Amino acid sequence: MKQRVAVIDYDLGNLRSVVGAVEKVGHQATITRSVEEMEAADKLILPGVGAFGDGMANLRDLKLVEPLTRLVIHEKKPILGICLGFQLLARDSTEFGYHPGLGWIDASVVPLDPGDSKLRVPHVGWNEAFRLKESSLFHDVPTDALFYYVHSFRVMCDDPDSTVAECDYGARFAAVFQRDNIYGTQFHPEKSQLHGLGIVKNFIEGS
Repeated sequence: MKQRVAVIDYDLGNLRSVVGAVEKVGHQATITRSVEEMEAADKLILPGVGAFGDGMANLRDLKLVEPLTRLVIHEKKPILGICLGFQLLARDSTEFGYHPGLGWIDASVVPLDPGDSKLRVPHVGWNEAFRLKESSLFHDVPTDALFYYVHSFRVMCDDPDSTVAECDYGARFAAVFQRDNIYGTQFHPEKSQLHGLGIVKNFIEGS
């Protein structure tokens, strides 16, 4: 059955690319900042490219924080956070100062420090996601699949059981998160070709 996916528009994100990925795997996507459309959707995607503080400011200015918290935390509507969208799910960030996040996951967003001068920040390019445990997001996705990353900060989870895959870029960091109805990827599945589409499909059909 075709699922309805609300792609949340808060002025930061590859909205058209995400919509294209959803449609390629056979589902319906709507770019929206309407709470009513989010309520009517089967799944939510929070994309994002940019700075944490700007993202939270935009969500607050659009008066989306409380409605989204109701939908995700209280009504348990599945959500996938992508890159900055994943980071915004966390408790706080130290990017350009201290900023509180949505606080839906027990995690902080901290600078990416590879510990190797040969590894540049931002981290841009194709890398693996080393699986720590089984996840519905990985159904029919090969273990050696590569995904596309673009970021300078990383999510540090208080509860290691919530991290289902890590990327190794000098140091390990959370690449894929899953807890109940909340999912996150530090990489961009919408830019990760066939295997990225598999992640999108599995979120929509298996979450």
